Amino acid sequence: MPAFAVAAVVGVLFFLGYRYYSSYLARKVYVLDPAFRTPAHEFDDGVDYVPTNKHVLFGHHFTSVAGAAPIVGPAIAVFWGWGPALAWIVLGTIFAAGVHDFGSLVVSVRHKAKSIGTLAGEVVNGRARMLFLAIIFFLLTLVNAVFAVVIGNLFVANPGAVIPIVVEIPLAMVIGQYIYRTRSSALIPSIAGVVVLYALILVGNAFPIELDGLAEALGVEQTRNVWVVLLFIYTWVASRIPVWVLLQPRDYINSHQLFIALAVIAAGVIVGMNTIQAPVVNDVPEGSPSFFPFLFITIACGAISGFHSLVSSGTTSKQLDTEPDARYVGYMGAVGEGSLATGAVLAATAGVAASQADWEALYPDFATASGGATSNFVDGVAVFANNLGIPLDLATIFAAVVVISFAATTMDTGVRLQRYVVQEIGEIIKVRALARNLTLATTVAVLIPLAMALLPGGGEAGYTFGVLWQLFGTTNQLTAGLALSVIAVWVTRQGRSPVAVLIPLVFLLAMTSWALVVNLQNFVEADNWVLAPLDALIFLLAIWLMVEAALSLRTAFRERPQPGAEARPTSDPAVARANPTSPTDEAELGQTSRDDRP
Repeated sequence: MPAFAVAAVVGVLFFLGYRYYSSYLARKVYVLDPAFRTPAHEFDDGVDYVPTNKHVLFGHHFTSVAGAAPIVGPAIAVFWGWGPALAWIVLGTIFAAGVHDFGSLVVSVRHKAKSIGTLAGEVVNGRARMLFLAIIFFLLTLVNAVFAVVIGNLFVANPGAVIPIVVEIPLAMVIGQYIYRTRSSALIPSIAGVVVLYALILVGNAFPIELDGLAEALGVEQTRNVWVVLLFIYTWVASRIPVWVLLQPRDYINSHQLFIALAVIAAGVIVGMNTIQAPVVNDVPEGSPSFFPFLFITIACGAISGFHSLVSSGTTSKQLDTEPDARYVGYMGAVGEGSLATGAVLAATAGVAASQADWEALYPDFATASGGATSNFVDGVAVFANNLGIPLDLATIFAAVVVISFAATTMDTGVRLQRYVVQEIGEIIKVRALARNLTLATTVAVLIPLAMALLPGGGEAGYTFGVLWQLFGTTNQLTAGLALSVIAVWVTRQGRSPVAVLIPLVFLLAMTSWALVVNLQNFVEADNWVLAPLDALIFLLAIWLMVEAALSLRTAFRERPQPGAEARPTSDPAVARANPTSPTDEAELGQTSRDDRP
């Protein structure tokens, strides 16, 4: 199968999804209100709450949710064949991720930009808030710890990528200062930043940076761990400074990298006429995980991922300028991830292998497929870039820079989100210092994942990546299901049909619960008494929260306005306009609703 034909078909389907389905969601399900005063304006503090141009915010949102996950998951999942992987990416992006990311953003904006954990308490009930925060804290700890390990490994394997990535930080800060001081458009400065970044690939290739000597002098066995410590020192600083100083300008640079990477993949497969060497459906070895339910756990980012709800309701909702921008930022962000995931499938099936025998050597079993996913993507994209005349060594550094940039941005945002969660937990348990002291909350948010990243055991990958990461997929998808539960209850209470939210919700919770049960059985049979209790605990929390959400949904259905009946009073201006019989029809546009009060 020609790779360019697959890319073209997927591109058309994504265009139709954004053009028509996101429009339906905006008009009929979320009922966006251009006059609504967003939290970015209401609480503008120049640090976390900053009204932001939608294109700049798209750059932040996309690169924060992208990370390495939409690359690694699809590059592993082609083990079951490129057909099932691609089908889930397309359907999941259009009908699940778009609904989830878009909805999380809208609901958060309608509730003072509160996190999805806090919203669970307000929309479902108070018990759900603490349970949800506990799951989110565990998920963020895994993400921050593992992404630090992944970036450290990439720096060790690609020392030519160090200089471009490190210089990108002051480069972005200069661009941020220029845009902030001059109030000018971010487009031209950020394009100039991308040009400088890629020019630095030549410098990085000439002067690769390796820390083996420093690790040896410090008595550190693995050089990667030196990078891990440096990365967490960086995130401790980066997560405390205003978003416009570094986060936004770097994200805008990285959003350009997305389009450049996708353009390189598309142009490379056309010029090189690469064909997919993997089977449509692979006859996997006996004893391998079955693609039902594990395909839908392995591909999270790129189809649907609970981590996105944390970003949507964490940093993105605090920067949304107008409510209609939520469609572009939220739904288009999901489409961007689906496009990147499609590129990962092509790189791991058409770029990295010249024949089916080559591909089968890279994917003999599930463990090998998992361990080689990132390098298969980097090598595949390097081949596409090489088709365009770029030398293979520079093309490999280019692919590494793209992956590290996305992963570093996700880690940066992840630590900032974990600081928010620490502060929320501090409020709940009434520890004032934890809730109000930025330095203390940030330090806690950094030290816990740092310790997890450095835990010994688990082989070369470390304990968190080599052992605990097995729980990431189910925890992440469980978070997505719970976020959809919150969205469904909110939509129902507004008197609108929640069907578009309920379909992906039911499917996702079914697949995740199924995977948790299968994993529990496997862990018990393997006498793994670390993962088995954790898996059982997550499963019990999932059941508890599903019951809470189901009860709240039933109540919301009972109390929703009936067709032909007089609507009950509402203070939501968007609902008021959608329901002309509402007693609050004459509410001032943009007035804060009762539902939105703290």
